[in-house]
Amino acid sequence: MTLRRPTSRQAGLSLCLVVMVGSGTIVLAQPQDPGRPYWSDNWRGWHFYEEPEIPPPDPPASAPRQAATASSAATGPRRSPPKPPEIVEFERLQKALEERRHIAIMRPTEANVRRYMELEAQVVSRASTFADVAQRIAWASPELDPTLQGRPVNAKALEVFDQLQTAQRSQSISALGRDHVLFFFFRSDCPYCHAFAPTLEAFQARHGIKVVAISVDGGPIPGFADARRDNGIATTLRVSQVPAIYLAQPFTGKITPIGFGVLSEAQLVERISMVAASPDSAATPFLGATGGLQAQARLTHPR
Repeated sequence: MTLRRPTSRQAGLSLCLVVMVGSGTIVLAQPQDPGRPYWSDNWRGWHFYEEPEIPPPDPPASAPRQAATASSAATGPRRSPPKPPEIVEFERLQKALEERRHIAIMRPTEANVRRYMELEAQVVSRASTFADVAQRIAWASPELDPTLQGRPVNAKALEVFDQLQTAQRSQSISALGRDHVLFFFFRSDCPYCHAFAPTLEAFQARHGIKVVAISVDGGPIPGFADARRDNGIATTLRVSQVPAIYLAQPFTGKITPIGFGVLSEAQLVERISMVAASPDSAATPFLGATGGLQAQARLTHPR
């Protein structure tokens, strides 16, 4: 058997392999630069596939950045105008007074209470000065004088005001009496009804509005000889307490409660005037064409 002698090239490769194994310097193929495409990496194999990496976007130009900065500055919160010095001084004084009061309450020493009282005296002095100036302006400006608006405060002016108001209300009630009447519900055994009857009698004579007396129990009452027996209208109106006063308009069937119990003439004038001034009040009941309205018509306009 004959052995072939290795050629010089094979001998060189064998020697290099032995040296590399012996020295432990064999280096396995490492992946190449990740930025390079995968098909240039022979170590991955020809059948390997992966998605190519997406390159990062280019940085925006400086002009849009400046425009965005200007837009954000334009849409940003605007600074409020500076406060007037008087407002700043008022807020400072208010805060200082509150702080001193809290300190004096929590630690009521003579020094703390004195400090609070001294500052409070300054505030009261300024408020008094303001009131004096406002009063002088009101004296010179009738449209700003509260004593000339509504009910006066002077005793003599108040007397004149009451007289004028009473006369105006009396005229209003007299005009109301052209197509309205007052229903007076009573019981013959009711002492309050007997005490209230003279007031209604005088009211009818003074203001010219007819009072229709309706006896709930059928009995009489002094001052109203033509009192009529209840024919169901008290039940329709749900009269549960006497004496009771209602303002009625026979032609429309509109009936409004005025009051219950004993009332003075001034109270009657005031309440009837207020009801007449607000005819569409939600508290005003309306009766239909049957029942209570028919009973009312028979009472007001008997045959």
